[in-house]
This record gives sequence, C-alpha cells and structure tokens, in this order.
Amino acid sequence: MDIYEEIVALRQQGRKGAIATIVNVRGSIPSFETAKMLVRDDGSIVGTVGGGCVEADVWQAAREVMENEKPRTLTFNLNQNPKYDTGLVCGGTLDIFIEPVLPPALLYVFGAGHVAVNLYRTAKNAGFDVTVVDDRETYASRERFPEAKEVIAEDFDKAMARIAPPENSFIVIVTRGHRDDMRVLRWAVRTPARYVGLIGSKRKTITIFRELVKEGVPEHLFERVHAPVGFDIGAITPEEIAVAITAELIAARRKVERPLPHMSWFHSRKSGSHENENTFTTEDTKVHKGKTQRLE
Repeated sequence: MDIYEEIVALRQQGRKGAIATIVNVRGSIPSFETAKMLVRDDGSIVGTVGGGCVEADVWQAAREVMENEKPRTLTFNLNQNPKYDTGLVCGGTLDIFIEPVLPPALLYVFGAGHVAVNLYRTAKNAGFDVTVVDDRETYASRERFPEAKEVIAEDFDKAMARIAPPENSFIVIVTRGHRDDMRVLRWAVRTPARYVGLIGSKRKTITIFRELVKEGVPEHLFERVHAPVGFDIGAITPEEIAVAITAELIAARRKVERPLPHMSWFHSRKSGSHENENTFTTEDTKVHKGKTQRLE
C-alpha cells in the first residue's frame, strides 16, 4: 500500500490525518531515516516508524497534531528511557517530525455580486476551494467564476437542501438582501462549518439575530458568527472587503484565536442600550462606525 496514494485518497475524502517521518537518527534504531507512518482520523495506520512504544507514542502525538492542525517534533532516546527497551540491540536516538494532513478548505459563498467575485479570487489564491451559490443565473455563472469548485444557480433553499458543509468548511453570506441573508444564516448556524460570516452593518446583524431568535433559533448558535464579516481594516471597495474577509478566513483556517465582539453588542441591544446611530446607506454600501461593507 503506497503511503502517498493513501494521503491523496484521505484528502479527496475530506478526512484528516497526520504523517510521521523519521528525520534524524543517531546510533542504532529499529527502523531507518525517512521511514514514514500515516495515521488516519479513525486511528488506523499505514507504514511504520519502528513499532513498539515509540510507535505508540507517535500515534498518540499524531492524534493531537490532527486536532491542533499544527506540526511537532518528538525526540526519543532509546538508551535512557527503559520503556523503549524491547530487548533489541538498539540504543540510538531519533527525531520524528509529525505534520497534519488536512483536506482542502471548502468555502461556500452565498451571493454572486461584486464582493463575491472578488472574494472568490482572493480566497482561491489563498488555497480555498470555492463554491458559489446564487439564485440568479446571470450572476452565478462560469464566466464570472471560471475556476470555482462549483457554481450553483438555483433558489437558496434548494441549494442548501443538498449542501452538507463538513467541519473543514467556511461559509460567507453576501447575498443581495436581508431576506436572503436571514434564510442562509438560519441554515448556516446549524451546520458544523468552522466559520460562518455575514456581511453588513451591526444594526443589520442585530436585526437578523433578533428575528431568528424570535423564530426559535437558539441564541448560542450565533456566538460563532463573524458579523460584520472580515477584519476591520477600513475596507470600502469590493476588492478591499474581499481582502478583509479572506484574511479572517485564513485566521480561522489556521486557528488563530480572535475575539468575536458581536455578541456583546447583541446582548447590550437586548438589554435596552442603543448603539450609535451614525449609519448611512449609499446604493448598496452601508457604513457603520468607520467600517464599510457591501450589501451584495
């Protein structure tokens, strides 16, 4: 069984794994330098780095690497640790590098307007496999999104009924109106997607959250929603907004911890305090407290 073919198959199946490689050897060990072992997300393995307690420790570390999605290096001194004494004439030291094997990052963009086109370009260049969904065939087309993984031109409800975002997926909602934003968000917060982002002002976001809570959507589901979507870099144009969103997507993909401030002002709004009314609209752009976002 070829270990490299198994890595490709694992990624194509949208699954995680970790590959362990002996990168340095000093003295005698029960394997050889460059030996590899693949640990799949179900705990099964392909290949070996020598067996015994060393391999058991590597297996456990590989599980942690999968979870954290960050590589690490282990060093084993077979002379000094009695638990590695297998009765063999092996008394060397070895370093094993363990790196995650991750499926492609899947980005679902709901909406196919100006922001979506630019987000598709920047996110694709950053390594995301992009699927675009819009109910307008003139917008959701291969001409506008030639290298997208998939372009879906149909009613949002129908599209959502057949999309099952896995844990390694990201959802950005940039439709042309509040009604469609609400429809998609209602579905998105119930998926296992790693990231859910909603475009628009804080006022718009609060309105949508409150309406969905009234419908019976559990309030805690909104705690992971990034809204307004994207890092606050003062973006104004669709191109700049796409950069801000892509940067936030990368941070989520790399598991960079950042606070989600929206729930604090959502709760303050519910308790009766009022946000600054310094909000104005120009065509399809809304500016709020210095942060601009396109509504499509």
